[in-house]
Amino acid sequence: MENFELCIRTIIQNKGKFLVCFHKEKIYYFFPGGHLEFGESIPHALFREVKEELRIKIKKFSLIGLVDNFYEEEGKKHHEINLVFHVIPEKIASESREDHISFFFFDKKKFKKEKVLPIALEKAILKWQKDKKFFWASQIKEKTIFHK
Repeated sequence: MENFELCIRTIIQNKGKFLVCFHKEKIYYFFPGGHLEFGESIPHALFREVKEELRIKIKKFSLIGLVDNFYEEEGKKHHEINLVFHVIPEKIASESREDHISFFFFDKKKFKKEKVLPIALEKAILKWQKDKKFFWASQIKEKTIFHK
């Protein structure tokens, strides 16, 4: 069975570090966010995901990029499109409201030590931090492609 998903990803910064999420059961890092539900508007999904995971409100947000990601998990093929938003919250928080995830702030050195999925998004965010340009990247079996 193949799965297609539309996801919202948030980029929240604090003192030059990025907020990442750790999935305790699957043992990997990713940027906070989640799935857009059928019939839900993109802004609603963005606000809902941030509130569900961190119990914070968004003061300001902007779409900064897209990442096309193909991967396999538990024998199932997945294709997800990630809408990536730079989010400025009313307050900075990193305490999880969900038992299966934890949050951490990563600097550049930590990104080099840990893998944050999808890899194309991790690479795009580090590039975006320097140039602040809208990005579109693809992740196909560990290969990252940047589009201009």
